Amino acid sequence: MTLAPDLVRRFEDALGPGGVIKEPEQLRVYDCDGLTGRRVVPSLVVLPETTEQVSAAVRLCNEAAIPFVARGAGTGLSGGALPVAEGIVISLARMSRILSVDSDRGRVVVQPGVANLDVTRAVAGDGFYYAPDPSSQQVCTIGGNVAENSGGAHCLKYGFTVNHVLAATVVLPDGEVVRLALGDPGPDLLGLFVGSEGTLGIATELTLRVLRRPEAVRTLLAGFPSADAAGAAVSGTIAAGIMPAAIEMMDRLTIDAAESAVGAGYPPGAEAVLIVELDGVTAQVEQDLAAVEEICRGNGAFGLHIAADDAERAAVWRGRKSAFAAMGRISPDYYVQDGVVPRTKLPEVLRRIAALSSEYGLRVGNVFHAGDGNLHPLVLYDGRVEGEPERAEELASAILEACLDAGGSLTGEHGVGSDKACSMPLMFGEADLETMHRVRRAFDPGGLSNPGKAFPTPRLCGEVPGPYRAHPLEKAGLAERL
Repeated sequence: MTLAPDLVRRFEDALGPGGVIKEPEQLRVYDCDGLTGRRVVPSLVVLPETTEQVSAAVRLCNEAAIPFVARGAGTGLSGGALPVAEGIVISLARMSRILSVDSDRGRVVVQPGVANLDVTRAVAGDGFYYAPDPSSQQVCTIGGNVAENSGGAHCLKYGFTVNHVLAATVVLPDGEVVRLALGDPGPDLLGLFVGSEGTLGIATELTLRVLRRPEAVRTLLAGFPSADAAGAAVSGTIAAGIMPAAIEMMDRLTIDAAESAVGAGYPPGAEAVLIVELDGVTAQVEQDLAAVEEICRGNGAFGLHIAADDAERAAVWRGRKSAFAAMGRISPDYYVQDGVVPRTKLPEVLRRIAALSSEYGLRVGNVFHAGDGNLHPLVLYDGRVEGEPERAEELASAILEACLDAGGSLTGEHGVGSDKACSMPLMFGEADLETMHRVRRAFDPGGLSNPGKAFPTPRLCGEVPGPYRAHPLEKAGLAERL
């Protein structure tokens, strides 16, 4: 859909020179996020640099009833930044400044386009770091992390993004600018906003909590003869009252991919590896490390290695952090799933995933935050083979249902987006979904802010619970072209 020339000119006036992208070939750059199997070319892309420009763009969208989608680095894996064909993308890439650093109070104020790792780099010299650490932390942005309530390896001990956001300047879906802060009177609107996937507005400034670096950090790598044995070591560690900063697990297929990509040096012959990181006061860390070693050996661990310094620690983590990208070494395409299961159900669910892999005739690599049961199965396929992309998506959905059957949840950190919207009724009843939707309507009665995400709609899912039959965009006849 082409927007009216006079409306495009109004966006150009509001955003300034170079602030609007309208050429068809350039618009295609924004047609998807990390979920590359779904693509929609937007009608326009705008590139604001200030809160005022974001507000102006949103007000124009509101006046003309044009849907809009905020976008950060485009690294999301749930289709959360999938554009709308007759709408605009509000790219926050130019809003990439660190506005202030207050080491005395342990906080940093940033724009949403700042890369996650750059927050730590900004405070490292003062002995601080930013705890949430998604695998894509070198490129993913804080705005996207806030939208999805992103996690990471060290969120087992330190919590997700929501636990580290102290305040946010937000442009609401009608263009109004508000400030939300931890401790505001009344409902926790800041907590509500974090993880709302762009459906309640756009954050333009964020105040983040940073932490002092711990006195000691020790990182242990262990190989296991089976995923069951590694899972037992995870359960044994938590049952012993030990709270590592991180416990990560990778299976044989993922290990092979990581070794091929970065030569991480994982134990040869391992069917699974664990990375266990402990931090805190030196005496406690050494005591816990000895206990974890004993638990691992008691579950058949071999090739145990404790990183001697920061360089060795980085090498251990390099394989884990590169796991997703490394799959490109062994498969032309892959589909990333993201579900959660109780820790005690890990072996059962992994066996179910293996059975589903055989049933669908597609390989599945498993890499996950084992400490909190957040699975990331990677379904491998070849998009050039007729029917394989569809079969991969079906297998990924079946894995998600297996997580739910085990008492888990739809997503741990990647969000629902457009990828899992149709699965929401598997976890939530009609009354639950209607309550969520009422909250969304309170912020966005026109349904313009990132439509088609997080909630099932007839366009995406066919017949759905009652409240969604009257979605504003459906009424307006726009959904068919989303």
